[in-house]
Amino acid sequence: MTNINFDLLKNSLDAVSLRQELIASNISNVNTEGYKANKLEFESLLKQAADGRSLHTTHASHLGGSSNLAEVNPILGKNTTTSVKENGNNVDIDMEMANQAQNTIQYQALTAQLNAQYRRLGTIING
Repeated sequence: MTNINFDLLKNSLDAVSLRQELIASNISNVNTEGYKANKLEFESLLKQAADGRSLHTTHASHLGGSSNLAEVNPILGKNTTTSVKENGNNVDIDMEMANQAQNTIQYQALTAQLNAQYRRLGTIING
């Protein structure tokens, strides 16, 4: 068993945790005038790295230019796909709540995988 499993799970859990913070921020600013919803791109970058394609960055400050799965980092951005309300805010509360539910499921799945990795490691050590 290599460290890549643990590193990949760690990076994935970090990304899911960061996404949870962004979703919470979006929800708390649902009525804030001019607020633009935040988003996090990670899974598509991970898929690109897994497919062996080079990762595309559009800005020098973007993280994630590695083809090593354990080194893929999330990219933060603004959500430009939702409609803007009269007050300039583009938070779609229904979409944010759905994203929060999906993110919670991802977090639970990742922690279950991490626990399974530790159990396997314990079995290897203890026999």
